[in-house]
Amino acid sequence: MLVDPPLCPGPRRALSSSPMKVSSSPKPPADVDADTVAIGIFESAGAPEGLPAAAAELIASGEARGSAGALALAHADGRRWLLVGLGKREKWTPEGARVAAATAAGRLRELSTAKLCWALPEGAGEDVAEALVEGTLLSLYRFEGFKSARAEDEPPGEPSELTIACPPELDGAVARAALIATRVNRARDLQNRPGNDLTPTSLGEYAQRLAEEIPGLTASVEGREALRERGMGAFSAVAQGSAQEPALITLRYEGPGAAGPTIGFVGKAVTFDSGGISLKPGAKMAEMKFDMSGGAAALEATAAIAQLELPLRLVTVIGATENLPSGSAVKPGDIVMASNGRTIEVNNTDAEGRLVLADCLVHSVSEGAERIVDLATLTGAVIIALGSTYAGVMSNDDDLFARIESAGAQTGEIVWRLPLHEEYDALIKGKYADLDNAPEGRKAGTIVGGAFLSNFVGDVPWAHVDIAGSAWDLGRAYVGKGASGYGVRLLVELARGFAG
Repeated sequence: MLVDPPLCPGPRRALSSSPMKVSSSPKPPADVDADTVAIGIFESAGAPEGLPAAAAELIASGEARGSAGALALAHADGRRWLLVGLGKREKWTPEGARVAAATAAGRLRELSTAKLCWALPEGAGEDVAEALVEGTLLSLYRFEGFKSARAEDEPPGEPSELTIACPPELDGAVARAALIATRVNRARDLQNRPGNDLTPTSLGEYAQRLAEEIPGLTASVEGREALRERGMGAFSAVAQGSAQEPALITLRYEGPGAAGPTIGFVGKAVTFDSGGISLKPGAKMAEMKFDMSGGAAALEATAAIAQLELPLRLVTVIGATENLPSGSAVKPGDIVMASNGRTIEVNNTDAEGRLVLADCLVHSVSEGAERIVDLATLTGAVIIALGSTYAGVMSNDDDLFARIESAGAQTGEIVWRLPLHEEYDALIKGKYADLDNAPEGRKAGTIVGGAFLSNFVGDVPWAHVDIAGSAWDLGRAYVGKGASGYGVRLLVELARGFAG
């Protein structure tokens, strides 16, 4: 579905591994068309019903254990039976199901499994069925579009079909999880593409392609001149150092029977961030292709919401640009004006994300958003504070934050609230302009970023989610190195809550 890249011509392999065919079946696992059946076992729980004798003997002998992460393999009835330890039943969660599915997936590649059946553990419900799908699809993701051939040490194949053996009432949950997980992997494709391939223009083209293919979704893309006409001086300042055209991407969706407030998603999409004149150190600068991760998550979450036909109104705004040093680049000390009239001293050009988001937030409000969530790889400080476990959230509205926190707990994309306080507002006051984009002192770096953004939403309930520690190299069993697609599942679950 991705558009052809403008700067890497010539034939190449598919960007990522092909999506699996996912289905559900009320049949017992032994009757499902699969060459491998994955069965979860809990500690001290004995053998689940329906196991062939060879598999049950592994449990009885202690070779197959219920401790989390343990694996044992049996052959019976013309198929493989993979016994997967789940840990203690009373401590098991949907996140544990994602990890168990990822643990199993690693072995499936070694076995060259083609068709996998996961048996839903006894007593498990919709959330676990969804998690097994997510853990499988996310962990089997590979990005290989720029490799000329498969490496000799790579496994020869991977599952192409996944069936969840579960009651019929869970069919919808399985289908929904497959759709959302596929969108997460498409976000990872966007993130993993290099900056000379995924430019602001090509991201805009991709958004327009999505709008053409998904009913109910519309998209508009505006460039440099339109930013100036809209008075988006902060966004324009970041973009002026690059020869690449910036892109203000606006998507709209109104679902059938839409009710409730219009939801706004805003995503930072700096497709490569050198730091501008305030140049970053060379070490790991290549990772700055990931600085568009918030935009990728917002875009793919929007696509998923439209495909699910959720009954709500949504406006998504994505600010896409490069941040590069050049003779035309914004300079430290320059003063720019955002589209709401606020003036900003640009004292560090590497604090560019908040400049892009400032104008995008104003645009979101003007487009009618009544609840706004922005996602951005905004500060390295959030990694110091929270590592990769939590994303940091700052919000001016308790109810909106509670909804985000609940969505995070459901999806495993967990968040931690950081405070907004009037004393932080004092830190961002400018000396020569209204605001300072990078105050001296380096105090409360992540909170200062959120405090800055709060100046561009007025009285609209808003939350800023800093995903700088979560967007890549997340390190979870089902999302290891490289892009994580963090935020897609969080935003979709949040939207489902608003849809009722």
